[in-house]
Amino acid sequence: MRILLAEDDQDLGYTIKKGLKTYHYTVDWLTTGTEALYALKESDEIFDMAILDLGLPGTDGLDIIKKVRQAKISTPILVLTARDSNEDIIKGLDAGADDYLVKPFDFDVLNSRIAALLRRQSSNTNDFTLTIDDITINTQAHTVTVFGDTVAFSRQEFKILYKLMEKRGHVVGRQQMTQLLYGWGDDVDSNTIEVHMHSIRKKIKNGLKIKTIRGVGYIIEA
Repeated sequence: MRILLAEDDQDLGYTIKKGLKTYHYTVDWLTTGTEALYALKESDEIFDMAILDLGLPGTDGLDIIKKVRQAKISTPILVLTARDSNEDIIKGLDAGADDYLVKPFDFDVLNSRIAALLRRQSSNTNDFTLTIDDITINTQAHTVTVFGDTVAFSRQEFKILYKLMEKRGHVVGRQQMTQLLYGWGDDVDSNTIEVHMHSIRKKIKNGLKIKTIRGVGYIIEA
């Protein structure tokens, strides 16, 4: 899962990013509201959720939430705020935030809130399981079943396979796959996607045909 973190406090931002990585989240950290608004609303980046501080320089967190929701973007948003009055909390939720956490907070509580929002998002889109031919993928249990047997997939392989199955009949580009797996500034080898695809094809055996579109990406044909 890829998370956008917008937090201008350097120490807190570093701590959150480092902590979430231990839970295998990919975290992209920005320090201004202007950057966060662009990343969520204007860029082609793919985020599973956003964590926003309300008191961001450039563009206030509440304005970010309002503009993102006005653009019909449904990315789950968790607000981090030092503003602990009921009025401020209500403003954030009314603007379109999905949950909030008042600073200072316990990191385990933050992780639990994130997990709950992601589960809720999966429930809302009814995508706990996805089946094509003899392959079934379960996003809640994080399992892949091949010909009735559960096969172990790495976090990266799971993300790629799910995206290919979800977009059946459409090409998933290499750049899109890279965005799914890695954050800004991460070192990515040029053949990383090919390595993952080789492993995926080996694990699914003949259960699914993944076609390579040379120079573009991959597709499961409809």
